[in-house]
Amino acid sequence: MNRLKLTMACGRYDRTQPLIDGRVEPEGVDLTFIPLRPGETFWRMLNHGEFDASEMSLSSYTILRSEGDARFVAIPVFPSRVFRHSAVYLRADSRIEKPQELKGKRVGVGDYQMTAAVWVRGLLAHEYGVMPGDMDWVVGRPVRAVRKPEGVRIASMPPDTTLEEMLERGEIDALASVMIPKGLGKNVRRLFRDFRAVEAAYFEKTGIFPIMHTFVLKTDLYEKNPWLATSFYRAFSRARDIAYRTMYDTDALTVGLPWVIDELEAAHRIFGPQIWDYSIEGSRATLEALVAYLDEQGLSRRRMSLEELFVPNIGPGLAEYLRATGED
Repeated sequence: MNRLKLTMACGRYDRTQPLIDGRVEPEGVDLTFIPLRPGETFWRMLNHGEFDASEMSLSSYTILRSEGDARFVAIPVFPSRVFRHSAVYLRADSRIEKPQELKGKRVGVGDYQMTAAVWVRGLLAHEYGVMPGDMDWVVGRPVRAVRKPEGVRIASMPPDTTLEEMLERGEIDALASVMIPKGLGKNVRRLFRDFRAVEAAYFEKTGIFPIMHTFVLKTDLYEKNPWLATSFYRAFSRARDIAYRTMYDTDALTVGLPWVIDELEAAHRIFGPQIWDYSIEGSRATLEALVAYLDEQGLSRRRMSLEELFVPNIGPGLAEYLRATGED
Protein backbone atom coordinates (compact mmCIF):
# COMPACT_ATOMS: atom_id res chain seq x y z
CA MET A 1 0.00 0.00 0.00
CA ASN A 2 1.37 3.39 -0.96
CA ARG A 3 1.31 5.68 2.03
CA LEU A 4 0.12 9.27 1.72
CA LYS A 5 2.86 11.83 2.28
CA LEU A 6 1.36 14.39 4.65
CA THR A 7 2.57 17.31 6.74
CA MET A 8 1.22 17.95 10.22
CA ALA A 9 1.94 20.88 12.55
CA CYS A 10 1.33 20.34 16.23
CA GLY A 11 2.86 21.15 19.59
CA ARG A 12 5.61 19.09 21.20
CA TYR A 13 3.74 17.59 24.16
CA ASP A 14 4.20 14.37 26.13
CA ARG A 15 0.99 13.15 24.44
CA THR A 16 2.35 13.88 20.96
CA GLN A 17 6.00 12.91 21.47
CA PRO A 18 5.42 9.31 20.28
CA LEU A 19 4.20 10.74 16.97
CA ILE A 20 7.30 12.91 16.73
CA ASP A 21 9.85 10.17 17.46
CA GLY A 22 8.10 7.52 15.36
CA ARG A 23 6.94 5.15 18.11
CA VAL A 24 3.45 5.75 16.74
CA GLU A 25 2.66 6.19 13.05
CA PRO A 26 -0.77 6.91 11.58
CA GLU A 27 -1.69 3.91 9.46
CA GLY A 28 -1.31 4.59 5.75
CA VAL A 29 0.52 7.87 6.26
CA ASP A 30 4.12 8.88 5.64
CA LEU A 31 4.00 11.72 8.15
CA THR A 32 6.24 14.75 8.42
CA PHE A 33 5.58 16.08 11.93
CA ILE A 34 6.42 19.79 12.26
CA PRO A 35 6.60 20.69 15.96
CA LEU A 36 5.52 24.32 16.32
CA ARG A 37 4.14 26.53 19.06
CA PRO A 38 0.35 26.95 18.81
CA GLY A 39 0.36 30.61 17.83
CA GLU A 40 2.55 30.03 14.80
CA THR A 41 0.63 26.89 13.81
CA PHE A 42 -2.72 28.69 13.93
CA TRP A 43 -1.49 31.71 12.02
CA ARG A 44 0.04 29.68 9.23
CA MET A 45 -2.88 27.27 8.93
CA LEU A 46 -5.71 29.80 9.21
CA ASN A 47 -4.16 32.39 6.93
CA HIS A 48 -2.18 30.28 4.48
CA GLY A 49 -3.31 26.65 4.80
CA GLU A 50 0.32 25.53 4.91
CA PHE A 51 -0.19 22.03 6.34
CA ASP A 52 -2.29 18.99 5.45
CA ALA A 53 -3.30 18.65 9.10
CA SER A 54 -2.68 20.66 12.24
CA GLU A 55 -3.51 21.52 15.78
CA MET A 56 -6.14 24.27 15.75
CA SER A 57 -7.71 26.75 18.15
CA LEU A 58 -11.13 25.30 18.93
CA SER A 59 -12.74 28.74 19.10
CA SER A 60 -11.21 29.89 15.80
CA TYR A 61 -12.29 26.67 14.11
CA THR A 62 -15.85 26.90 15.45
CA ILE A 63 -16.13 30.55 14.39
CA LEU A 64 -14.91 29.65 10.90
CA ARG A 65 -17.52 26.92 10.58
CA SER A 66 -20.27 29.26 11.77
CA GLU A 67 -19.24 31.68 9.01
CA GLY A 68 -19.58 28.95 6.39
CA ASP A 69 -15.83 28.50 6.01
CA ALA A 70 -15.39 24.73 5.65
CA ARG A 71 -11.71 24.55 4.65
CA PHE A 72 -10.99 22.33 7.65
CA VAL A 73 -12.75 19.51 9.45
CA ALA A 74 -11.96 18.39 13.00
CA ILE A 75 -11.60 15.01 14.64
CA PRO A 76 -12.31 14.75 18.40
CA VAL A 77 -8.67 14.93 19.47
CA PHE A 78 -7.83 17.69 21.95
CA PRO A 79 -4.08 18.32 22.25
CA SER A 80 -4.52 21.15 24.75
CA ARG A 81 -6.84 21.33 27.75
CA VAL A 82 -6.23 23.88 30.52
CA PHE A 83 -8.32 25.29 33.35
CA ARG A 84 -8.26 29.05 32.94
CA HIS A 85 -9.09 30.43 36.39
CA SER A 86 -5.33 30.56 36.85
CA ALA A 87 -4.92 32.71 33.72
CA VAL A 88 -6.35 35.94 35.18
CA TYR A 89 -3.65 38.24 36.54
CA LEU A 90 -3.61 41.47 38.54
CA ARG A 91 -0.99 43.87 39.85
CA ALA A 92 0.32 42.64 43.18
CA ASP A 93 -1.00 45.78 44.89
CA SER A 94 -4.45 45.57 43.29
CA ARG A 95 -7.41 45.91 45.63
CA ILE A 96 -9.41 43.48 43.50
CA GLU A 97 -10.02 40.26 45.43
CA LYS A 98 -13.22 38.89 43.92
CA PRO A 99 -14.18 38.30 40.27
CA GLN A 100 -17.24 40.51 40.72
CA GLU A 101 -14.90 43.44 41.31
CA LEU A 102 -13.78 43.29 37.69
CA LYS A 103 -17.00 45.08 36.70
CA GLY A 104 -16.13 48.48 35.26
CA LYS A 105 -12.46 47.57 34.92
CA ARG A 106 -10.11 47.39 31.92
CA VAL A 107 -9.02 43.87 31.05
CA GLY A 108 -6.29 42.97 28.59
CA VAL A 109 -6.34 39.90 26.38
CA GLY A 110 -4.02 38.93 23.55
CA ASP A 111 -6.80 38.02 21.14
CA TYR A 112 -10.48 38.54 21.97
CA GLN A 113 -11.58 35.43 20.06
CA MET A 114 -8.90 33.03 21.35
CA THR A 115 -10.24 30.00 23.16
CA ALA A 116 -8.68 30.87 26.53
CA ALA A 117 -10.39 34.28 26.52
CA VAL A 118 -13.73 32.67 25.62
CA TRP A 119 -13.39 30.35 28.61
CA VAL A 120 -12.41 33.19 30.96
CA ARG A 121 -15.41 35.28 29.91
CA GLY A 122 -17.66 32.21 30.12
CA LEU A 123 -16.65 31.30 33.66
CA LEU A 124 -16.86 34.92 34.80
CA ALA A 125 -20.39 35.19 33.38
CA HIS A 126 -21.75 31.82 34.47
CA GLU A 127 -20.01 31.42 37.83
CA TYR A 128 -19.79 35.04 39.02
CA GLY A 129 -22.33 37.08 37.05
CA VAL A 130 -19.68 39.26 35.39
CA MET A 131 -20.70 39.76 31.77
CA PRO A 132 -18.35 40.68 28.90
CA GLY A 133 -20.09 44.04 28.55
CA ASP A 134 -19.36 44.84 32.20
CA MET A 135 -15.67 45.38 31.35
CA ASP A 136 -13.60 47.33 28.84
CA TRP A 137 -11.32 45.09 26.78
CA VAL A 138 -7.87 45.91 25.44
CA VAL A 139 -6.70 43.41 22.84
CA GLY A 140 -3.32 42.59 21.35
CA ARG A 141 -2.66 41.22 17.89
CA PRO A 142 -5.37 38.79 16.71
CA VAL A 143 -4.58 35.68 14.70
CA ARG A 144 -7.40 36.64 12.33
CA ALA A 145 -9.99 39.39 12.11
CA VAL A 146 -13.44 38.60 13.49
CA ARG A 147 -16.70 40.50 13.61
CA LYS A 148 -16.83 42.77 16.67
CA PRO A 149 -19.54 41.56 19.07
CA GLU A 150 -22.34 44.00 19.83
CA GLY A 151 -22.48 45.65 23.23
CA VAL A 152 -18.80 45.09 24.02
CA ARG A 153 -16.19 47.83 24.27
CA ILE A 154 -12.92 46.73 22.64
CA ALA A 155 -9.81 48.86 22.10
CA SER A 156 -6.51 47.87 20.50
CA MET A 157 -3.29 47.76 22.47
CA PRO A 158 -0.86 50.57 21.51
CA PRO A 159 1.80 49.30 19.09
CA ASP A 160 4.82 50.20 21.23
CA THR A 161 4.01 48.20 24.36
CA THR A 162 2.78 44.85 25.70
CA LEU A 163 -0.23 43.95 27.77
CA GLU A 164 2.00 42.89 30.65
CA GLU A 165 3.70 46.28 30.62
CA MET A 166 0.29 47.95 30.56
CA LEU A 167 -0.73 45.89 33.60
CA GLU A 168 2.43 46.81 35.48
CA ARG A 169 1.88 50.52 34.73
CA GLY A 170 -1.76 50.33 35.82
CA GLU A 171 -3.10 51.09 32.33
CA ILE A 172 -5.22 47.96 32.54
CA ASP A 173 -6.63 46.47 35.74
CA ALA A 174 -6.38 42.79 34.83
CA LEU A 175 -4.84 40.54 32.23
CA ALA A 176 -6.19 37.25 30.86
CA SER A 177 -3.13 35.53 29.42
CA VAL A 178 -2.18 32.07 28.20
CA MET A 179 1.42 32.91 29.06
CA ILE A 180 2.55 33.36 32.66
CA PRO A 181 3.68 36.98 33.14
CA LYS A 182 7.35 37.40 33.97
CA GLY A 183 6.37 39.54 36.93
CA LEU A 184 4.32 36.82 38.63
CA GLY A 185 5.36 36.58 42.28
CA LYS A 186 6.94 40.03 42.17
CA ASN A 187 4.66 42.78 40.91
CA VAL A 188 1.95 40.51 39.46
CA ARG A 189 -0.39 38.02 41.16
CA ARG A 190 -3.34 35.86 40.19
CA LEU A 191 -6.96 36.86 40.77
CA PHE A 192 -7.72 33.39 42.11
CA ARG A 193 -5.01 32.94 44.73
CA ASP A 194 -5.87 29.30 45.46
CA PHE A 195 -6.64 28.57 41.83
CA ARG A 196 -6.19 24.80 42.01
CA ALA A 197 -8.91 24.41 44.64
CA VAL A 198 -11.21 26.72 42.65
CA GLU A 199 -10.60 24.80 39.43
CA ALA A 200 -11.14 21.41 41.08
CA ALA A 201 -14.43 22.63 42.56
CA TYR A 202 -15.42 24.01 39.14
CA PHE A 203 -14.79 20.63 37.51
CA GLU A 204 -16.72 18.79 40.21
CA LYS A 205 -19.65 21.18 39.77
CA THR A 206 -19.74 21.42 35.97
CA GLY A 207 -17.83 18.44 34.56
CA ILE A 208 -15.94 20.93 32.39
CA PHE A 209 -12.22 20.43 31.69
CA PRO A 210 -11.69 23.30 29.24
CA ILE A 211 -10.54 22.34 25.76
CA MET A 212 -8.26 24.84 24.02
CA HIS A 213 -7.28 23.09 20.80
CA THR A 214 -8.58 20.41 18.48
CA PHE A 215 -7.01 18.68 15.47
CA VAL A 216 -8.07 19.41 11.89
CA LEU A 217 -7.57 17.98 8.43
CA LYS A 218 -8.01 19.94 5.24
CA THR A 219 -11.55 19.14 4.17
CA ASP A 220 -10.71 18.28 0.58
CA LEU A 221 -8.05 15.84 1.83
CA TYR A 222 -10.54 14.21 4.22
CA GLU A 223 -13.26 13.94 1.57
CA LYS A 224 -10.87 12.11 -0.76
CA ASN A 225 -9.53 9.93 2.07
CA PRO A 226 -12.11 9.65 4.88
CA TRP A 227 -10.08 6.81 6.45
CA LEU A 228 -7.52 9.42 7.51
CA ALA A 229 -9.79 10.56 10.36
CA THR A 230 -9.74 7.09 11.92
CA SER A 231 -6.02 6.68 11.26
CA PHE A 232 -5.11 9.93 13.01
CA TYR A 233 -7.60 9.35 15.81
CA ARG A 234 -6.10 5.97 16.62
CA ALA A 235 -2.56 7.36 16.40
CA PHE A 236 -3.28 10.26 18.75
CA SER A 237 -5.04 7.94 21.20
CA ARG A 238 -2.10 5.52 21.24
CA ALA A 239 0.41 8.37 21.67
CA ARG A 240 -1.54 9.79 24.61
CA ASP A 241 -1.78 6.39 26.30
CA ILE A 242 1.95 5.77 25.85
CA ALA A 243 2.60 9.11 27.54
CA TYR A 244 0.53 8.13 30.58
CA ARG A 245 2.09 4.66 30.82
CA THR A 246 5.54 6.19 30.60
CA MET A 247 4.70 8.76 33.25
CA TYR A 248 3.51 6.04 35.64
CA ASP A 249 6.92 4.43 35.98
CA THR A 250 8.56 4.17 39.40
CA ASP A 251 11.71 2.47 38.14
CA ALA A 252 13.01 5.81 36.91
CA LEU A 253 10.80 8.89 36.80
CA THR A 254 10.36 10.09 33.23
CA VAL A 255 9.02 13.47 34.31
CA GLY A 256 11.22 15.80 36.34
CA LEU A 257 8.78 16.20 39.23
CA PRO A 258 9.48 14.37 42.52
CA TRP A 259 5.83 13.48 43.22
CA VAL A 260 4.58 12.96 39.67
CA ILE A 261 3.16 9.52 40.61
CA ASP A 262 1.13 11.01 43.45
CA GLU A 263 0.01 13.79 41.12
CA LEU A 264 -1.14 11.28 38.52
CA GLU A 265 -3.03 9.22 41.07
CA ALA A 266 -4.68 12.38 42.44
CA ALA A 267 -5.78 13.32 38.91
CA HIS A 268 -7.30 9.87 38.42
CA ARG A 269 -9.32 10.30 41.62
CA ILE A 270 -10.80 13.51 40.20
CA PHE A 271 -11.15 12.66 36.51
CA GLY A 272 -11.55 8.90 36.58
CA PRO A 273 -9.58 6.40 34.51
CA GLN A 274 -9.34 8.65 31.43
CA ILE A 275 -7.89 12.02 32.38
CA TRP A 276 -7.37 13.33 28.84
CA ASP A 277 -10.46 12.28 26.91
CA TYR A 278 -10.49 12.09 23.13
CA SER A 279 -14.16 11.78 22.25
CA ILE A 280 -17.27 13.87 21.80
CA GLU A 281 -19.31 11.96 24.36
CA GLY A 282 -16.61 11.97 27.02
CA SER A 283 -16.10 15.71 26.53
CA ARG A 284 -19.69 16.71 25.78
CA ALA A 285 -20.16 19.00 28.80
CA THR A 286 -17.01 20.90 27.87
CA LEU A 287 -17.79 21.11 24.15
CA GLU A 288 -21.40 22.18 24.70
CA ALA A 289 -20.25 24.91 27.07
CA LEU A 290 -17.77 26.30 24.56
CA VAL A 291 -20.21 26.48 21.65
CA ALA A 292 -22.71 28.14 24.00
CA TYR A 293 -20.13 30.71 25.14
CA LEU A 294 -19.14 31.53 21.56
CA ASP A 295 -22.80 32.13 20.74
CA GLU A 296 -23.48 34.15 23.91
CA GLN A 297 -20.39 36.29 23.35
CA GLY A 298 -21.40 37.12 19.78
CA LEU A 299 -18.34 35.50 18.21
CA SER A 300 -20.01 32.71 16.24
CA ARG A 301 -22.66 33.65 13.69
CA ARG A 302 -24.98 31.08 15.26
CA ARG A 303 -24.82 28.40 17.90
CA MET A 304 -23.09 25.43 16.34
CA SER A 305 -23.99 21.81 16.98
CA LEU A 306 -21.21 19.38 17.77
CA GLU A 307 -22.23 17.24 14.80
CA GLU A 308 -21.35 20.15 12.51
CA LEU A 309 -17.84 20.43 13.90
CA PHE A 310 -16.48 16.90 13.87
CA VAL A 311 -16.13 14.16 11.27
CA PRO A 312 -19.03 11.68 11.30
CA ASN A 313 -16.95 8.50 11.16
CA ILE A 314 -15.58 8.69 14.69
CA GLY A 315 -18.15 8.01 17.36
CA PRO A 316 -18.58 6.23 20.69
CA GLY A 317 -18.31 2.85 18.98
CA LEU A 318 -14.72 3.46 17.87
CA ALA A 319 -13.62 4.63 21.32
CA GLU A 320 -15.21 1.54 22.87
CA TYR A 321 -13.49 -0.69 20.30
CA LEU A 322 -10.09 0.85 21.02
CA ARG A 323 -10.55 0.29 24.74
CA ALA A 324 -11.70 -3.31 24.20
CA THR A 325 -8.68 -4.09 22.01
CA GLY A 326 -6.24 -2.39 24.34
CA GLU A 327 -5.45 0.41 21.87
CA ASP A 328 -6.94 3.15 24.01
